[in-house]
Amino acid sequence: MSESEQRFGEFVVVRRHEQAHVAELVLDRPKAMNAVSSEMARSIAAACDALATEADVRVTVLTSTHERAFCVGADLKERNSSSDAELVRQRPTSRAAYTGILELPMPTVAAVHGFALGGGYELALACDVIVADATAVVGLPEVSVGVIPGGGGTQLLPRRVGAARAAELVFTARRVEAAEARELGLVDQLADDARTEALALAGRIAANSPVGLRAAKRAMRLGHGLDLRAGLEVEDAAWRSVAFSGDRAEGVAAFNDKRKPQWPGE
Repeated sequence: MSESEQRFGEFVVVRRHEQAHVAELVLDRPKAMNAVSSEMARSIAAACDALATEADVRVTVLTSTHERAFCVGADLKERNSSSDAELVRQRPTSRAAYTGILELPMPTVAAVHGFALGGGYELALACDVIVADATAVVGLPEVSVGVIPGGGGTQLLPRRVGAARAAELVFTARRVEAAEARELGLVDQLADDARTEALALAGRIAANSPVGLRAAKRAMRLGHGLDLRAGLEVEDAAWRSVAFSGDRAEGVAAFNDKRKPQWPGE
């Protein structure tokens, strides 16, 4: 599998697994267990901006270089020295990192190894699928330090596990280990190696139509929370956007010819 790398600032790397049409967004601040500083947040947002325009990337996988942590959340050492005015100025920077991942147009998979706490777990929550291994420990402990989840956690966790379960987890600030996290739906899969399985899953996803994948994601994201009638209208609009595409024509032809499709991505 051919690869290329591009660094965004000091703490984020994007690896492009080109033959598989997979990009890997790598959190690379090992000395701080990938705590999200203002600089790192800017780099995550910039990497997402770049990936969002790459039509050849069919799946993005979010990974970490740290052997014991996916991401431990916000950089509280930086926050401790920030004035109120600085916190206000920093807020859009932080939000841009989380919305950048959430709004990537292609399917996204998080590979969680070790600690994924607070803003670190919120980065994973922003992805479509979360793969974890036995070392994973996840949670939203923000109320234990006098704040609330601010990277999407109060909205994304209830959508994932239901309002009551999300309330219990947020209000108690407890950390959840891998087996229970899988049982509660906080992660979707457990694997021997999170990154290896996440990349394998990404490869299976990327074998499908890039046009279809993006339209399906758009329909599911936009339709979530709507009543059924409105949701079906969202689905119909997404269907119309792909029904006359080059991918649709190639998919039908390949099915009838009993061959693998060569997706034009149009």
